[in-house]
Amino acid sequence: MRNVVIAGYARSPFHLAGKGALARVRPDDLAAQTIRGLIEKTGVKPEDVEDIVMGCAFPEGEQGFNIARLVGLLADLPISVGGMTVNRFCGSSMSSIHIAAGQIQLGAGEAFICAGIESMSRVPMTGFNPMPNPALARKSAAYMSMGETAENVAQKYQLTREEQDAFAVASQDKAAAAVAAGHFDDEIVPIETKNGTVDTDGTPRPGTTADALGGLKPAFDAEGSVTAGTSSPLTDGASAVLVTSEDYAKEHGLPILARIKSVAVSGCNPETMGLGPIESSRKALERAGITADQLDVIELNEAFASQSLACIRYLGLDQSKINLDGGAIAIGHPLGATGARIVGKAASLLKREGGKYALATQCIGGGQGIATVLEAV
Repeated sequence: MRNVVIAGYARSPFHLAGKGALARVRPDDLAAQTIRGLIEKTGVKPEDVEDIVMGCAFPEGEQGFNIARLVGLLADLPISVGGMTVNRFCGSSMSSIHIAAGQIQLGAGEAFICAGIESMSRVPMTGFNPMPNPALARKSAAYMSMGETAENVAQKYQLTREEQDAFAVASQDKAAAAVAAGHFDDEIVPIETKNGTVDTDGTPRPGTTADALGGLKPAFDAEGSVTAGTSSPLTDGASAVLVTSEDYAKEHGLPILARIKSVAVSGCNPETMGLGPIESSRKALERAGITADQLDVIELNEAFASQSLACIRYLGLDQSKINLDGGAIAIGHPLGATGARIVGKAASLLKREGGKYALATQCIGGGQGIATVLEAV
C-alpha cells in the first residue's frame, strides 16, 4: 500500500464562544483563511489538491450547505478542487484525515486538505432545530448532555474532584509554558476580522490554581465533581492539515511531519461516551503493531478531565507524554476542528521531540471513539 503522510498543519487562534475575538467571524470565512494559511505555509500547489474534506459537528447556518466546497471557493482555490463535508461530531475532522488516507491508497488523488470548523458562537451546540427521535430518546442515552456523561465516567472510575482539578491545572500550566516558549507561533494562522488581526489564543487561563478550581461549583450535577474548570470550554476555531502520498511530498519538497501508521474508530455506551478513546486506541495500536509504552507523543482530547483520566488509567498511558503543549481544557475544543488539530499537533510534536510513534485520539458524543497512530519518517 502507498504510504500517506501529514505534510503540513495549521489552525486559527482558538477563542471562547460568545465573548471571544472570533465570535463575530463567520465560520466559512474563518475556515477559508485557515486553509489559505496552510497552503502558504506548505507551498503545496493548489491545483494539485484533489479535495477539501472538512469536518463540522453542526453543519447548519453559516457553516451549513456543503461548507467544504464553499470554503474552497472563498479561499480562491482552483475550481477543480472538490469539497466534501464530514460529520462525526467531535471526531469529524479526524475522520476527514482517515478518508483522505484511504483515497490516496486507492490511487484517487495525491494531495488533500483535511480541515475542521466549528463556530460555537454562531451555531448552537444542538443546532437550530433539534428534533430527537422520541423512541430512541426513551430507550437510549444518545441525546444525553456531554456534562452528564462526564459525571457518569467520574462515578464509574471513582475519580475525585481533586484528581480532576489537578489534571486541569496541569493542562493550563503546559499551555502557558507553550505560549511563553512560542510553540504555537508556527501553527497559528492570523485571522483578519473587522476589529483587527487575531493571532493568539484567547482560551488559556494562565495562573490557574487548584485552590481557584476548588472554589467552583459542579456544573452539571449539584452533587457531582465535574466543573467548568475541568471541562473544555465552548470554542470557536478552525484547523487544517495537508495529507499527501509520501512520494508526492518528497517529490515536491513538502515538509513531512509524520507518516500515518494506522487508524481506527469504535462505538461505546453513549452514557459514558468519554471512554471512546479506549477501544479505538487499542485497535489502532494493534493495527500499528505497537504497544502504548512505545508511544513518544500522545494527543488525547480533553473533553473533560474525568474522561481523560479514565482513558489514561485504562490504557496505561504515560502522562508525561500526553498533551505536551496543553490540551483542550486550556486550548479549547471547537468540536469539528479538534480532530485535525490533535493529529496535526501530534505530527508536529513527533517532529519536534524526535520521537518515533504518536497517538491522537478522542471521544465522540453519542458514544464513539477515534484514533490515529503516526510514525516518524
